[in-house]
Amino acid sequence: MTDWLQNEGKMADLIRRHDWAKTPLGPLENWPDVLKTTVSLSLGSHFPQAIVWGAELVTLFNDAFVPILGDKPQALGRPFSEVWEEAWTEISAIADAAFAGKATYIENFPLQVERGSGREQAYFTFCYSPIRDPLGNVVGLLDTVTETTQTVFLNQRLAVLEAIGNTVANATDAQAILAASTRLMVEHLQLSNCAYADMDADEDGFTIRGDWAAPGSPSIVGHYHLRDFGDKAVMLLRAGEPLIIHDNRTELPPEASATFQAIGISATICMPLIKQGRLTALMAIHDNAPRAWSPFEQTLLSEVTERCWAHIERVRADADVRAGLTALAELNATLEQRVEERSVRLAAAESALRQSQKLEAIGQLTGGVAHDFNNLLTIIRSSVDFLRQPDLAPERRQRYMRAVSDTVERAAKLTSQLLAFARRQPLNPQVVNAGERLANIGEMLESVTGAQIHISVEQPEQPCYIHVDLSQFETALINIALNARDAMEGQGSLKLCLEGGKPLPAIRGHAGSHSLFVAITLTDNGSGIDTRTLEHIFEPFFTTKEVGKGTGLGLSQVFGFAKQSGGNVDVASVIGEGTVFTLYLPQVTAADSTAAPPVDAGDPAPAERNRHRILVVEDNLEVGRFANQILQDLGFETAWASNAEQALQLAGADAMAFDAVFSDVVMPGISGVALAKELRRRRPDLPIILTSGYSEELARSGYEGFEFLAKPYSADQVSRILGKTWRKD
Repeated sequence: MTDWLQNEGKMADLIRRHDWAKTPLGPLENWPDVLKTTVSLSLGSHFPQAIVWGAELVTLFNDAFVPILGDKPQALGRPFSEVWEEAWTEISAIADAAFAGKATYIENFPLQVERGSGREQAYFTFCYSPIRDPLGNVVGLLDTVTETTQTVFLNQRLAVLEAIGNTVANATDAQAILAASTRLMVEHLQLSNCAYADMDADEDGFTIRGDWAAPGSPSIVGHYHLRDFGDKAVMLLRAGEPLIIHDNRTELPPEASATFQAIGISATICMPLIKQGRLTALMAIHDNAPRAWSPFEQTLLSEVTERCWAHIERVRADADVRAGLTALAELNATLEQRVEERSVRLAAAESALRQSQKLEAIGQLTGGVAHDFNNLLTIIRSSVDFLRQPDLAPERRQRYMRAVSDTVERAAKLTSQLLAFARRQPLNPQVVNAGERLANIGEMLESVTGAQIHISVEQPEQPCYIHVDLSQFETALINIALNARDAMEGQGSLKLCLEGGKPLPAIRGHAGSHSLFVAITLTDNGSGIDTRTLEHIFEPFFTTKEVGKGTGLGLSQVFGFAKQSGGNVDVASVIGEGTVFTLYLPQVTAADSTAAPPVDAGDPAPAERNRHRILVVEDNLEVGRFANQILQDLGFETAWASNAEQALQLAGADAMAFDAVFSDVVMPGISGVALAKELRRRRPDLPIILTSGYSEELARSGYEGFEFLAKPYSADQVSRILGKTWRKD
C-alpha cells in the first residue's frame, strides 16, 4: 500500500512505480516512518533535494533535483556514490560527516561533474543534514543544494577582465601584453597553457608569438598552417566560431589529429579574432586532460581575445614615431568615450552579478525556511502517526500531544521572526519612556546572560520617549544582548547606553535623517566580528554558531523591527576588542503618550458566555469551521459569515444582532479592517477581534484600536481575549 505517498509530480510517480523490492529499502509499505515522512516533505519542496538512505547510500530525490543531475543515467534507487562517481572523492568525507551526525554547509563548492556532454566545471552551494530516527540515530542524510555555476563564472569574468585591464593598459610592448594576458587567463581559469597567434595575410598560416605554459606543459611557439588542422577548423575559425576539440582521435581527421598531438595539445579551444571580415588572430587554450568548455568560459575568452589584440594593435602602431604620435592623439581623443563604454559594460556585468546574488540570497532564505519547517513538520507528522494508534498508552499520548503543541509554537515563532525581518509584522505601538524600559531590561538581562557578565545601564537625566511596539522593542534588545553574551563566552561586560536628540546617520546605503532619534547602544568586550561576517549578520538564517545553537533569525528581527518602526540599526566591531550595536528609533514627546493597556481579567463566566452571540467572519473553510467549533465548545452561540459583505447583512443596520465579532483580516473583497471600521461606525461599543497570520494592511497601520489575535491561535487564547474584551466594557 502506498497511501502515505500522496504527492504529485514526476518523481512521486516514478517512486510509486519503482521496483523497491529489489533494493535494500524493500517495498514502499515497509519503509520506516521517518523515511516516509522525509520523502513526502522533500517531494513537496520546490528546492532541489536528494535523500541518501542507509549504509547502502540509496538515492531518492524530488523534481527540483532533476536539473542538477542533467543527462545522467537513471539515479533513482542507486547508491549516491555511484551516481556522483566522478566527484565522490571530493564529497565522500562530507557525506561521512552527515552520517556521523554533523551537518555541513558549503558555498560555491567546485566539482568536475559528468552530466551528458563530457566533464564540466560546476559550482554548488549545499547543506548535507543528518536524518535521525525517533531514537536519535542517524539513518540517512538530506542534500539540499543549489547550483551557483553562473554566479561563480560572473565573478571570474569580472576579476579576469579587471586584472587584464589593469595589467595591459599602460604596456608598450606587444610581447609583454601577450605574456601578461596569457598568464592571467591560465591562473584564473586553472589552465595548463594559453597562447596568442597572428594570422598571415592569406588567412592560412599563423605564428604563435607568445604563450604561457604550466610546468610540464609543452611550449607551442612556432609557425603553423591552418589547413593542417582539417576542413572543420578552417570553416569554423574563418566564420568567427570557436573551435573546440575534446578528443583528437574521434573529432578530427588523422592528419589534423597528428598535428594537434605533435604540439602536445589534448583538449583545446581556439577563439578567432575577426577584423573587418578577415581572420586576423587566434587565442589557443588547452589543458592536459579533456574537458567541456562552458558557454561562460567561451564568452570570457572571446572578450579577452578582442581586448588584448586591441591593445597589441595600438602598441605595434607605436613602432613608427610619427604613427605613434598619431595613435596617441587618437587615443586621447577617444579616451573619454572608451572609458564611458567600459564603465557601461562593467555596470552591466555588476548588475548581472547583483541580480545573481539576490537570487542566491533568496535561495538561502528559501532553503533555511524549508529546512526548519521540514524539521518541524517531521515532528508533527510523526507524532500524529503515533496518536492514531488505538492502544497508545496515556502517558505516551500526552507526550506526543505536547510535542505537537510545542512544535506549533516554534513554527509560529519562526514565522514571526521572518515577518519581522521582512517588516511585515503587525505592530501595536505605544509611547513609552525609553529610559525606564532600558533599566527594566538591564535588570532582566542579569539573569539571562549569567552572573559572570556585568550589566551596566547609562541614561540621561531628562526622559526620552519613543513610539514603538513594546514587545518587539524588548525582544530586539534581548536578541542583541544574547549575541553579545555568546561573543564574550559567558564572561565580560555589557553596557547599555541611552541618548536622545540624535540625528539618524546614513547606514549601509540607507538614507539618514536630521529628525530627532533616540540612540540605544549595546557595547560588549567580546571577540569582535570580522569584516566579511559583518556584511551578512542581519541576513535571515545566517549564523556563525554551531549547528543546533542558533537559527540565524535573531539579528534579522532587530533589523526588521528597526526599519518598520522608522529607524535603523548600526554595528561596528574590532576583532579582539568587542562590538557596538546602535539601535535608532524616532523620538516623540511625552504628550503623545497613551494610557496603559488594561489588565487581562480572564475568561468570562460560563453564565456570561450563554448570553453572548458571536459572529465569526472567515473565508477559509477549514479555519472557519475550526474557529466556529472553538467558540461553541467555549459555550458561546455563533454564526458564521464567509465574507465581509455577508457579515454586514447578518449584523444589521445598527450592528445589534451580535455581542461580538471575531473576524479574519485578509479576505476577498472588503478586508477585515474595513469591515471592523464599518461595524464600529454603526455601533461604536461593539467588541471586535481581528485575527490574521499575515496582513500587509496591519503591518502598515497596526491594529488601529481593535483587539488582535495572531494565527495560529489556541482555544485558550480565544477564551482569554474574549474575556479581556468584555472586561474592558
